[in-house]
Amino acid sequence: MKRSSLSVIAVAVLAALSFDEPPIRAQDQEPAPKPAARAYSVFTDPVNQDDAKADQSVSGIAPDTRPLTGIQYFTLGTPQSRHSYWVPGFQYASTIVSSPLNGSPSSGWYANNYFVGDLSLLDQWSQSQLSLNYSGGGFVSTDKATGNGSYQQFGATHTSNWGRWQLQFMDQFSYLPETQFGFGGATNLGVPGVGGSLAPTPPGLVGSVAPNQTIFSSVGPRYSNAFATQSTYAFTRRTSITMAGSYGILRFVDSGNVNSDNLVGNVGFNYVLTAADSIGVFYRFSSYHYSGNPEAIGDHTVNFAYGRKISGRLALQLSGGPEITTFRVPIGTQTHRISGSGSAALTYAIPRGGLSLRYSHGIGGGSGVLIGSDSDQVTLGWDYQVSRMWRATASFGFARNANLASGILQNSQSYDSWFITAGLTRPLGPSTNFSLGYTALIQRLGACPAGTCTASYTQHEISLGFRWNTRPFVIH
Repeated sequence: MKRSSLSVIAVAVLAALSFDEPPIRAQDQEPAPKPAARAYSVFTDPVNQDDAKADQSVSGIAPDTRPLTGIQYFTLGTPQSRHSYWVPGFQYASTIVSSPLNGSPSSGWYANNYFVGDLSLLDQWSQSQLSLNYSGGGFVSTDKATGNGSYQQFGATHTSNWGRWQLQFMDQFSYLPETQFGFGGATNLGVPGVGGSLAPTPPGLVGSVAPNQTIFSSVGPRYSNAFATQSTYAFTRRTSITMAGSYGILRFVDSGNVNSDNLVGNVGFNYVLTAADSIGVFYRFSSYHYSGNPEAIGDHTVNFAYGRKISGRLALQLSGGPEITTFRVPIGTQTHRISGSGSAALTYAIPRGGLSLRYSHGIGGGSGVLIGSDSDQVTLGWDYQVSRMWRATASFGFARNANLASGILQNSQSYDSWFITAGLTRPLGPSTNFSLGYTALIQRLGACPAGTCTASYTQHEISLGFRWNTRPFVIH
């Protein structure tokens, strides 16, 4: 990296650390959960008074109303907002990188400097809600091979409730210069919107719905989009049925990658055991198609599910069951195979912080490198208010993608990918934050046919970010 670039970054860090600690204000206290929708009792009423005691909800927090057998992750619930509003913002982030992951001839450290505009919106009516988060801008790189580029992320959910019915439309889009897995480090680049308590809850689509991007070997900029709709009908306070569908794409700007489309259909039955516990069963069909390749993969899963929700404290989902996968073009002599699939998701609030865990096992799209894959993915997240001014965060992710032929033929091609991130965030005022972090991206490859695979590698990344937003502008 140029000596001048290092000087600018050093001055910025020292300036952030030298701020005197201001008096404690409401904005300096531990951030509240994100604003959200109204709670609709047809999905959340306890079945009796004894069950109600199991859910000692935090005052002012609306219980999460997402169905257990749908295509979204549970949340801890969200505080009800008295007004609709929109919030614009701006962020600058610099990721200082040791070397590219995509086989670029560049060597040595370089920096990607991002300049991004943010927008978050929450609009509520008597029976519906629209939440939207957007971030867009560009980056300038000191590495000539990487060059300059653009950055876009968007997430939106529209929810309507009519008596026993709940209907949702969701969209999740990104245009990034590299894989989304571990992108952005400790900065806010990894998610759209202004961040913090003013950003509405994102769509939270489960892993099999959003296109998979967990192999670092995919080269260059790519755009990904998943559009989904979901409806839930409550027969009684205990029973409901959920139906959902989605269409997703993963497209690459540069050649040498595999473009894919995936279609998902989902139907599930939910049964409320207590105010906190529920069980269910769902059937999910996923199909994967690839540009310029005759192969098409159909995947059928039947999973039994268990969920537990305590507003403001705990959100847990577990599911598992058989999986049948079919191939349009046979692998060897086989046109189908039988295996298993499963997932787990946990969000747990602790004093001054929180923990999160997500795990999934099943068929994946191949992440732009493989024509379908046996996929295992786990992510962990932790955040903690170290002092009245400093908040610590850490995250870990691991994904294994193996060629589908490895379970049928003598072909063990596989990709193991890790990211490890640690960071600190400090407010510089009521609407400005500074963040500093470190991320390691690691990839290790299994045996490859005829030695055609690229070498394994590790990338080190130091991130520095500033984020600012205005006060909310009230709509009504």
